[in-house]
Amino acid sequence: MLKYTKANLNKLEDLISETDYILRYEKGNFKPGYCILKDKKVIIVNKYYQIDGKINCLLDIIRELVIDPSILSEKNRALYQSINQTSLSV
Repeated sequence: MLKYTKANLNKLEDLISETDYILRYEKGNFKPGYCILKDKKVIIVNKYYQIDGKINCLLDIIRELVIDPSILSEKNRALYQSINQTSLSV
């Protein structure tokens, strides 16, 4: 279970950095708050979101992506598995 903290946001960003995807924070009015450019493997999250909004977006994105757990470090593999099994706690 993740809480809305900067440390947990950093953990999610670290998990994404180990994949082929590039995470960027940009301004924009994306309908759900984020945009995934799948052909280019770029994830764009609204930079004006508060920490809780960014964490929720990244959790939604991570659940949507197909990530090979074997490319992740041990700590990120455990985080990835827990994201896919549990829901967010405030």
